[in-house]
Amino acid sequence: MRKPSEEYLKKVKLLSKEETERLMARMRTKLMRRLEDKKMNMSEVVAIQLEIEDEELNEWREKMAEIRKKTKAK
Repeated sequence: MRKPSEEYLKKVKLLSKEETERLMARMRTKLMRRLEDKKMNMSEVVAIQLEIEDEELNEWREKMAEIRKKTKAK
C-alpha cells in the first residue's frame, strides 16, 4: 500500500475545502475504497491523489518537451 510523503501531507493542510473536494472528485476508485474502509484518513488519501497528479503532470510535460524538440528539428 502506497504511503503519502510528508511533503504532500503538508501541501494537503494548505488546501482549501473546495480544492480538496476537487481532488476527491478526481480520485481513483482504489483510493476511495481505502478511505471508505478506514484504512487511511482523508488527508492521506488526498495527499496520495495530489502526488499521483503531480507525477502525471511531470510525465506529460516531459513528453510535450520531446514532441516540441522533434517538431523544431524538422
